[in-house]
Amino acid sequence: MSTLRLKEKLQTLQCHFTWNFEIRDKVDAVHILQTLALRIAHTHYQNQATLRAMQAYLCHLQGQYEDALQSLREAEGILQRDHPDNFPRQVLVIYGNYAWIYYHLAHYDLVELYLDKVRKICSSLKSRSPYAAQIPEIHAQKGWSLLAAGFRNGNEATKCFQMALREDEANGEFLAGLAIAVFASWTHTHEPVFWEAAKKKLGAIIHEQQQNYEAKVYLAKILKKWDRPQAEALLEDVVQNSLDPEVLRHAAKFFLPVFLEKPISILERAISLNPNYHLLHYDLGICYKKQLEEAKSGRGEILAAAIEAFKKAVQKDPASVFSKLALAEMYGENTPHYQEEIYLNLMSEMPSLSKKCQQAVYLHWGDFLFYKQRSLWEAAQTYKAGFAIPDNYLERQQLKTRLEEVAGEFQQSSQTREAGAIHDFIQQNETPWYMGRSNGGNNRAGDWRCRENGGSFPFPDTPRPLSEVSHFPHLCNNDIRVPNDSGSPQ
Repeated sequence: MSTLRLKEKLQTLQCHFTWNFEIRDKVDAVHILQTLALRIAHTHYQNQATLRAMQAYLCHLQGQYEDALQSLREAEGILQRDHPDNFPRQVLVIYGNYAWIYYHLAHYDLVELYLDKVRKICSSLKSRSPYAAQIPEIHAQKGWSLLAAGFRNGNEATKCFQMALREDEANGEFLAGLAIAVFASWTHTHEPVFWEAAKKKLGAIIHEQQQNYEAKVYLAKILKKWDRPQAEALLEDVVQNSLDPEVLRHAAKFFLPVFLEKPISILERAISLNPNYHLLHYDLGICYKKQLEEAKSGRGEILAAAIEAFKKAVQKDPASVFSKLALAEMYGENTPHYQEEIYLNLMSEMPSLSKKCQQAVYLHWGDFLFYKQRSLWEAAQTYKAGFAIPDNYLERQQLKTRLEEVAGEFQQSSQTREAGAIHDFIQQNETPWYMGRSNGGNNRAGDWRCRENGGSFPFPDTPRPLSEVSHFPHLCNNDIRVPNDSGSPQ
């Protein structure tokens, strides 16, 4: 069979390679792999096999094919243990992933082998398609995978679980998935319809599953502004009994920014459970940073604790740009030359960073130039370079605000031409609201499949140099209705 014909068949499969995940770049994939490992270890549901299969897909994106195949082998074993009675219905996604990975490895005989396995199962299910079956198990697996890729996918995950429940309306796993998906939708839209639905569904899940601490954290977040005592009672149970570092991390965030001692103690417990998870150290550093902002005494001790926490976050994940930026900011309290060194190192790494990280680096480096060195011209160029990246993350709005502030400074010093040039630049580079926050022109996973590069992960485009965006080139030396998806970064 020709490779073209094989690929045509592969594209009709239902698996992680054909589902449209919003995984933006290598940094995003690495972060999802980290949180996925925690989900696999602590999941309250029988979805470990699905998460392992998702893990295999992410390993493929980074060219780690042996790891990908090992994840699929483990997923098969989990299915045989957890779903012996309906193994064929559950394994279709895994077989689809196998077929795609062997295609990228050019093992075409094995591709045909797994395509044949899928075809036989679909035939036994009387499916209209030879390589796909519209069954609730697959809808649910897609829903869990979308949530694992980020809560920005909540709307689409909601639809998946709704379809699964149409054929199995009493399935507790599907009901739990729907509750979490609706909560995810609320976190990214804050629409009342999602708030009401998430509150009801999460409450029902907790009633049936008293030890579902993930659901309790989410319900506490829902109730935070409306029933604080009940929310805190839920979290007290979570903090006392959960062994999931990620759930504890979410519990700690509940108390910010008003109470700082409580989240610090929660994060310290989470770190004792998983000292290698960099986000725990990062969030602990954020707590100390907030303490520092409010402290009237003992600032040196608090600053040292913040620096130590952010240093550990960087040590645990050397690719974590936001940990490095936070560390730089803390160094800037007493040793601004360390702060500058970190920024310059990050600027040199810019081509390999995600678009969100690029914007964040330009923002922080620009702030250093603007507020500490009072170099208005250089700061303007730096902010411009970040704002010229069209992806509408929070950092881009902050870059716009900084540019307007710089323009105001120029205006006050009667440099009206420079101020006008900045306003013109903002207008020319403004991204229309309808382009959405999270996509911003980045390739989605479905687009990457069209690349004939054997599955290696494409790095983001090199950012435009300052001279290309500058008006001052001589300074450049260097079950409910789901609205349309308006997802944003998790």
